[in-house]
Amino acid sequence: MSQTKQIELALVERIDWQKVDGLIPAIVQDFDSSQVLMMGYMNPEALEVTLATKQVTFYSRSKQRLWTKGETSGHVLQLRNLALDCDQDTLLVKVNPIGPTCHTGTTTCWDGDSQEESQMVWLHQLEQLLAARQSADPESSYTASLYASGTKRIAQKVGEEGVEVALAAATGDKAELISESADLIYHLLVLLQDQGLALSDVIDKLKQRHQ
Repeated sequence: MSQTKQIELALVERIDWQKVDGLIPAIVQDFDSSQVLMMGYMNPEALEVTLATKQVTFYSRSKQRLWTKGETSGHVLQLRNLALDCDQDTLLVKVNPIGPTCHTGTTTCWDGDSQEESQMVWLHQLEQLLAARQSADPESSYTASLYASGTKRIAQKVGEEGVEVALAAATGDKAELISESADLIYHLLVLLQDQGLALSDVIDKLKQRHQ
């Protein structure tokens, strides 16, 4: 039995099903951006299906049956990991969402206009936008034209922006440093997407170095 499977089984055994009357609240969070997406309920069977299929499945109180998120729309929630709170009566479910989570077509079931968007969430959304531009018409945007120009040109732009950042810092021009740093991060994100990578891959490497 794998270590991951052992951890999952241990987590299930710790749930106080009697305390939650057989239905445990499950808060769903985007693994990459940490944005809270939705909240549902799981009974033991729903949790078992979730762990077996790696697609988040709830117990629908209105339909009185198991319900796999995205079973109709295709906007599934791919399970990354689970965590149980200190009282053993609430689950935190971290996922890779495929498409919008809310049935209204929005990313989250909470009104985005009523909550301050975190910087990491915004950066993740920018990364998704840049990824979508890879298949766009080169005439439609600068990003699309950059992808069309090829890896060599994208890499060259990263190098150029890196020099501009260094020059701005050397001259003490803070406003220019901010502007050039934004250009550098943008072009770096494009280069990572071009290479089939994501900012999360870079963050994982940083975590490894500082453990």
